[in-house]
Order: sequence, then C-alpha cells, then structure tokens
Amino acid sequence: MTSNTKMPEWAPEGNCEGFACRVMDGVEAGHDGISSYSGTEQGVKPAVRHRRPQLSAQQCADGVRQGDRAVLGRTITLVESNAAQHIEKAQEVLKILLPFTGNSIRVGITGVPGVGKSTFIETFGCHLLEQGHKVAVLAVDPSSSISGGSILGDKTRMERLSRDERCFIRPSPAGSTLGGVARKTRETMLVCEAAGFDVVLIETVGVGQSETAVSGMSDMFVLLQLPNAGDDLQAIKKGVMELADLVVINKADIDPAAATRARAQIQSALRLFGFHGNPERSAHAPGVAHGHGDVHEPAPTRWQPRVLQISGLKGEGLDAFWHAVTEFKAMQTANGRLAERRRQQSLAWMWERIDAGLKTAFRQHAGVRDALPATTQAVADGQLPPSTAARRLLDMAGLGPRT
Repeated sequence: MTSNTKMPEWAPEGNCEGFACRVMDGVEAGHDGISSYSGTEQGVKPAVRHRRPQLSAQQCADGVRQGDRAVLGRTITLVESNAAQHIEKAQEVLKILLPFTGNSIRVGITGVPGVGKSTFIETFGCHLLEQGHKVAVLAVDPSSSISGGSILGDKTRMERLSRDERCFIRPSPAGSTLGGVARKTRETMLVCEAAGFDVVLIETVGVGQSETAVSGMSDMFVLLQLPNAGDDLQAIKKGVMELADLVVINKADIDPAAATRARAQIQSALRLFGFHGNPERSAHAPGVAHGHGDVHEPAPTRWQPRVLQISGLKGEGLDAFWHAVTEFKAMQTANGRLAERRRQQSLAWMWERIDAGLKTAFRQHAGVRDALPATTQAVADGQLPPSTAARRLLDMAGLGPRT
C-alpha cells in the first residue's frame, strides 16, 4: 500500500492487504477544476475552481469559421442557452456568421420510433464522407414529460460516424418544444453551415402524423416508413405524408414483398395528394409538359414527391437516395422554389421567436407574477373560468385585445 492511499472506512477491520479498494488523499482541485472536497478542515486547502476563459462573440465566430470543433460546441451551447446574459451574445454571434450560412443542403429526416433513423443516418453519413462531403448531424432526442431529462442517445448509435473528424454530431433535447425538433435547431443549423459543413442532416424525435416542424427548417423533408406500417387508408391520411418531398421505405431487406406493396400504396397516396391537396406537387401540374406515345417528354420543371426502398443497416439504396437529394436541390434551385422556401422559413422563424418572446415577457411581468398564484388557485378551485383568468392576466401585462 502506497503512502498516499488508505483503506476506506467501510473496509473490514484487521490486516486486509488483499482488499483491493483504496482511497487516495484529496488534491487541491479535481479533474477539469471540479473539486471533490470543499471543506476547510485543518491542513486541507480549499478547492480552487479553474474556469475556461470566456470567449467574445467575435472569438466564437472566428473559431467556428476556422473549424475549431471545441469552439463550435461551445458556440452551440451558447446559442441553446436560455440565460439572459447569453442570449444577447448568441444573437451577436449569429449576426456575424449569417453571411457565411446557406451553402449547405438541409435534409430533415423524420419517422416513427423504431423506423431506423439513426442507423440510416450513420450509414448515409459515412457514404457522404467517402464522397468528400462534410456532414453535420443535429439529432433531437425526446425529453421526459415527468423529469424533463433526456438521455441524448442518438449519438451512441452513430459510433462510426462520430469518430470521423469530417462529421459533427450534436444531440439536443426536445424539451417542451413540439413538432419533433428542439427550440434552437434552426440556430444550430446556421452555426454548422458557417463552420463549413455542406450537408446538414436534422433527425427528429420519433413522431406521429402531425409533427411537421422539421419541414419548416429544411430544404428537403424526408419521411422514413416501415414495410407493413398500414393499409391504403393509412397511407392517404393527411399530415406528415402530404408534406414529404421524399418517402423512404427503410428495412426493405426484411420483407421485400411488403416493402414493394408499401411503396406502391404510398406512391398512389402522393399522387392523390397532388391532385386534391397540393396541385403544385402534382405530376400533371400546370407548366409541366407531358408527351404521348413516342413523343419525347420534356424534363419536369418542378419536383414531384417519390418513394424509394432502402436498407439503412446494409447500406442498400444509398446511391439512389443521394441522387434524389441532389436532383431535388438542382431542380428547386433552378426554378427558384428553394430560395423562396428559405425566405418563407425565415419569416416563419421570426414570428415563432416573437411568440416565444411574448410568452417570456408575459411570465416576467411583475404584476403577472404577483397575481399568478392567487389566479391559478382560483381556477383550480373552480371559482374562476380559465378563459376569464387568462384575459385578466393578459390585460394586466398589457397584452390583451384592444377595443
């Protein structure tokens, strides 16, 4: 036994040299400046906490532009922070980086839990790295509605991809944000673009039919489906299906026949959506020429959603998937719809932040904070209608309707 170790106090009494557990004497500061002891007993120095120097907004932006992964991670943490002292600096960083954004293809990938999103993204990401691309993966993990915690386990499933320096994976908790994405996914995407990543993959939490928020922040919205996931009626239900630019039947290797049937059903549903729900996405939309017989058909000028079969685990169908993505980007760039889509997304983003800011201002209003306990108690006791209580609090904060 060395001089700087001792037996733990819970060890058996007597000469127990065979007892493997030892306790080391305390040190002034622990790993990364996190102290393991904060007492002031005689002969023990108080712990010294070493903090990393804070970066200015310009230093954050410069580090991101230079590809410093440590600074990139710290900048995203800054952007995601809700602390008042961080919000202003984060906005300054985004303003500096904004001219260097927009040069990537943004692909939103969603699907039900267990459809294989993480496995597909790892295989597809490695495929892109082999072709010389730099890939950023923004993985959103569900948060517990009880504890609020999140295990952020998606990165664990991407073991090969996470080891490559040309890829950056950022897991984030969904928190209370609905729609399958995190509250600051858009800002994180811009930071990654400024760092030079030319492909940004946004993986949502496992979603149902109505979680479509990722469609409002991506260039291409990809829906992953399973074989035998439903009948014809399920395929034509409104919601996430009618917004998808590309539907992918994953795990097609498990049951090829079922995958082929699912592909036919979904392709028919997409065609029906084009006729009756969104004519601009129909194969027979105005402005798209069609030939007959031996007459050559001009290439379409707008994108029509299509269905592919792949196996994310085996890497089958990745070339066809990437070809569809590049074809989509080229077509939508040429007809101006990609630029218009991003403009509309920016405006929607602005209004979303306004809504969030109004909610924060309401909760921070001094009068509302004082009146809230009694008002909520009155509503809970059935003494005050919820709509009346809401109206009173809004009026108190100066946010009620004007007559």
